[in-house]
Amino acid sequence: MRTSVHHITQLLFIGVFTLVTTLGKAQEIKPAYQEGEWFKFRVHYGLITAGYATLTVEDSKYKGTPVYHVKGYGETVGLSKFFFKVEDHYESYIDKKTDLPYQFVRKINEGGHTKDKVIDFDQKNHKAHIFNRKHNTRETVDAAVNVQDMVSAFYYLRNHLDTTNLKEGDETSLTMFFDSENYPFKLRFLGREVMNTEFGKIRCLKFRPLVQSGRVFKEQESLTVWVSDDENKVPIRIKASLAVGSLKADLAAFKGLKHSFKIVVDN
Repeated sequence: MRTSVHHITQLLFIGVFTLVTTLGKAQEIKPAYQEGEWFKFRVHYGLITAGYATLTVEDSKYKGTPVYHVKGYGETVGLSKFFFKVEDHYESYIDKKTDLPYQFVRKINEGGHTKDKVIDFDQKNHKAHIFNRKHNTRETVDAAVNVQDMVSAFYYLRNHLDTTNLKEGDETSLTMFFDSENYPFKLRFLGREVMNTEFGKIRCLKFRPLVQSGRVFKEQESLTVWVSDDENKVPIRIKASLAVGSLKADLAAFKGLKHSFKIVVDN
């Protein structure tokens, strides 16, 4: 249980990031989200509610440039919080025209393990300026072209995706900047599936990110994600097989969607 709770928020945001990276770019941008959008996820370990996580989109400015300020927050609750407290904050400032991030903030406390970093991206010169607020240190490293962080990537690809031509087994890769490194992600499209949720039956796209096995995951292909097969591309479920047990994050509440949320009606 300790291992699973420790990675609740990390799994959620990695899942939210990776679930759309295989969708490809559309020929023209059709906005999939807007200011005021809000998601809440229930994270459960078996029958136990281990925690909750939220994603919120707000209008803001970064050095005078209009941006979407996306805030992610995750925490353990109940007995999970008593045995192993998790409180994680993630933020991304995303350009409204290019959908590229200018700044990424990661402030976490996971059972006493803390990090507090602010990363400013120079998209023109492909650099990442990292300020470690915990240790009061700064460094600059090379970043990939059109680099994304783990939060901004989800929103970027919601605006640049074409799901109409996806075939089972299709794979694609994308680079994400995390902590102080560029990380490649590869995903495989598994097909379409109708999911039973508390909101009703929802048509979903199903993916399997290829993740690094070892301390947390059982094997390379231990993470499965579902996203709504509509114009919103809402994350519906993230399921991970862990070294001990399994963990799921389900969409529990939402508001402020740009497009209608489609529910399957049985005849």
